[in-house]
Amino acid sequence: MRILISGASGTIGKAFMQQLAPGPHVVTRLVRRTPSGPDEIKWDPTAGGLDPAIMDATDAVVNLSGAGIAGAPWTRGYKETLYSSRLTATRTLVDSMQRAESPPAVFLSQSASGYYGDRGSEVLPESAASGDLLLSDICRRWEAEALRAPESVRTVLMRTGVVMSTKGGALPKLLVPLRLFVGGPLGSGKQWWPWVTLDDQARAMAFLLEAEVSGPVNIASPSPATVAELTEALGAALNRPTRFRVPEWLLTAVLGQLARELLLPSARLDPTVLRDAGFEFRQDSLDDLVQWVRDSRRA
Repeated sequence: MRILISGASGTIGKAFMQQLAPGPHVVTRLVRRTPSGPDEIKWDPTAGGLDPAIMDATDAVVNLSGAGIAGAPWTRGYKETLYSSRLTATRTLVDSMQRAESPPAVFLSQSASGYYGDRGSEVLPESAASGDLLLSDICRRWEAEALRAPESVRTVLMRTGVVMSTKGGALPKLLVPLRLFVGGPLGSGKQWWPWVTLDDQARAMAFLLEAEVSGPVNIASPSPATVAELTEALGAALNRPTRFRVPEWLLTAVLGQLARELLLPSARLDPTVLRDAGFEFRQDSLDDLVQWVRDSRRA
């Protein structure tokens, strides 16, 4: 396949690129700086406009654009950035597809488990309704932009959970207090976190390039865990205690809406579509996660 990727410099993007190489695919990255080689194309999604001829020469588009959810304090300005960085990039890609004479066959567009909001212990397949958090609204609008792609394009909405990676994402932030012997559950610890290793995230994306799947897809381990269980597992991986619970009032006092939107909500995702399509997770239990973290730290 000739694959066009936006957001390739992020944690997931780098892992996905590594998953594809070496291989038969020809990968081109969309970048905002001056291109450093023929495998890069400069674009400015805030200005809109992407030459549709690029889409004519592309078989699959992978959209990973978006400012980091925990990349800065949630001021009004940064909330606007969270929206605009996702919506404008997706809109630019889709508008280019619509103008292309021969649009790509596949469009993988990033979304997130935040789509479902705070749902307690409810099991959430892809058919579950959306939630009422700000992240839920971001995801709904993000997905709506992606679904404007031409009908001939197989569009996949990747509702990714909490990505476990020792090189980026949420895991390093969770490991810091554990290494200092002050780690423990966040809030009640009873909230469900839809975790997935970076390895399985990248593999699932490669799988979705060719699987006959469209619409929303939950990318999360088939063995979701509560924050207390997840923290205990990570403590075991580091040989650290996890007795120091961080109370909800402290999290909200320090982090405000970020804690209420990202750390305290409960979303028990079920990867129904991936499982039914035949995808097999390599790390599908907390024991697998512990071993994977240990192996990753030694690598």
